[in-house]
Amino acid sequence: MAHYDPSRFNLAAHVLAAGSATPDKVALAILTLTGAERWSYARLLRAVLGCGGWLLSRGLTPGDRLLIRLGNSPGYPVLYLGAIAAGIVPVATSPLLTTPEITRMAARIRAKAVVADPGIALPQDCTPWPADLAAWEQAAPCGWHFADADREAYIVFTSGTSATPLAVRHAHRAIMGRAPMHAAWEGLTPSDRLLHSGAFNWTYTMGTGLIDPWTVGATALIAAPSVATEHLGLVLRRHDATIFASVPTVFRRLLRGEMPGLPRLRHALSAGEALPQDLRRAWQEKTGTDIHEAFGMSEISTFLSGSPTRPAPEGTSGFPQPGRRIAVLSDAGEPLPPGEIGRLAVATSDPGLMLSYEGEAPPSGKWFTSGDLVHQDHRGAIHYHGRADEMMNPGGIRISPREVEAALSALPGVSDLAVAEVEPAPGTRIVACFYAGQPVPESTANEFAAARLARYKCPRAWIHTEEIPRGPTGKVIRRRLMALFQEQLSKADR
Repeated sequence: MAHYDPSRFNLAAHVLAAGSATPDKVALAILTLTGAERWSYARLLRAVLGCGGWLLSRGLTPGDRLLIRLGNSPGYPVLYLGAIAAGIVPVATSPLLTTPEITRMAARIRAKAVVADPGIALPQDCTPWPADLAAWEQAAPCGWHFADADREAYIVFTSGTSATPLAVRHAHRAIMGRAPMHAAWEGLTPSDRLLHSGAFNWTYTMGTGLIDPWTVGATALIAAPSVATEHLGLVLRRHDATIFASVPTVFRRLLRGEMPGLPRLRHALSAGEALPQDLRRAWQEKTGTDIHEAFGMSEISTFLSGSPTRPAPEGTSGFPQPGRRIAVLSDAGEPLPPGEIGRLAVATSDPGLMLSYEGEAPPSGKWFTSGDLVHQDHRGAIHYHGRADEMMNPGGIRISPREVEAALSALPGVSDLAVAEVEPAPGTRIVACFYAGQPVPESTANEFAAARLARYKCPRAWIHTEEIPRGPTGKVIRRRLMALFQEQLSKADR
C-alpha cells in the first residue's frame, strides 16, 4: 500500500499503487459463462491516466466537476478514476434516473461537463461528451494531481429526508477510511479474486468490487451483463472466485436454484440492506462458507461489520471496525451505556467521513449522527433496530418517501397519497403507494411514475384506500400504511 502523505495525495494514485508494482497481474476480469475479458494492471493504469489526459485536453481543470452518465461497462471505473487522477471531481449518478431527476441534480452540483453513453437520460439543454474507452487508452497520459488530501475528490448522491436528493462531497482522504474494511470485513488479500454481482455503475460495486481489490493489488471479477443471476454460481466456480460480494436478494435467488460446489470460495460479503439470519444460515449450510455483513452510509461508507476473523454474532450487525470511533447517543446527544437503544453516531474525525453536503457546512462537534436506532451489547456488537427517520431501503438503495410522493403528487384523480416500504413476502421489500380518490388503473399509475422516477424508486404496488392516515400535524403515519398492506395480504390469502 502506498505511503500516506496528506499534504501530497491523490486517491486514484493510492488505489493503483499496489497494482503498478505488478503490472502484468490481472486487475479486472469481465466474466461470461465461457470466458473472460482480462485487463492487466498495466492496461488499467494506462487507461486511467489516458482518460485524465483526455479530460484535461478538453479544457477541464483540477477542481472542476464532471457528471457521469454511463451504463454498465468498464468505461465507468476508468472515467471515475481518470477524473480523480487529474484532480477533476467525478459525480456518480444512476443511469436509471429520468430527465427531470438528473436535471435537478445537475443544477445542484454545477457540473462543467457531462460524459454520457447513448440512451441514458441527460440534463435538459445538455451537450455531452461521448464515452470513448479506446480514445482514453490511446490518449497522452496526465500526471497525478497531488495536493491536500482534504480537497474534494468525488460526489455521490443520497436520498435525504426531504424531497431532494443530497449531494455528498467526499475528500481524497476518504480512501483511507476504507482501509479498515480490508481486514475487518472483506478479509481481502493480494491473492484474492473478488467477484461482485453488481454492475460497474453501482457505488457498492465501485467500492467493494473494484476500488478495494485494486488498493491491495488483488483481482476484481465482474460478471458481464449477459450473465443471469441464476448463473452466478457457475461463474463463481469456473473463474475460481475466492470472495463473493452481493446483496441478500441475490443470495436468496442463488439458493433457490442448483448451486455448484465452490471449493475456492472462502466467504461472501453482504451490504446495502439487512441480511436475514435465516438466509445467512441457509448459505452456510449450502456452501460451507459464511456471509459477512457490513453496515454503513453514503456519508462514510461501511464502518460496522463482521469478518472472517471476527464473525458477527447472530442477530447483530457486527462490530465497529478497528480505528473507528462510534457511539450510541440519546436524544440529548449523550452516549448511552450498553443495552440502551439510541442513535448510531460516528466520530467526525474519521477520515472516511464526508466533507459536507453540497451547500451546507461541514459536520461539526464530536459526532456525526445517523438516522439509525441501535444498541451495543456487552461484547461490543451492534444490534440494529431500524430507522429513526422515514427512509426506505428496498434492494439496498436508500429512497426518500417524500421525493417519491412529490413526484407522484399530480397523479390524475388522486386526492392524497403516501408511500411506504412493505414486505409482500419474507425477505422481500418493495415500495408501495397508498392513495385516496378515484381508483387508477395500475398501468396508468406505472406509466406516470416511470416518466418521473428512476425504476428503483417506482412503486411496485398501488393500494387504493379511503384516506391516508395522518397525525395531528398532517404527518403521514407510515406504520399504519404497513399494517394496512399486511391486512390486505391476509385477506388475499384467505
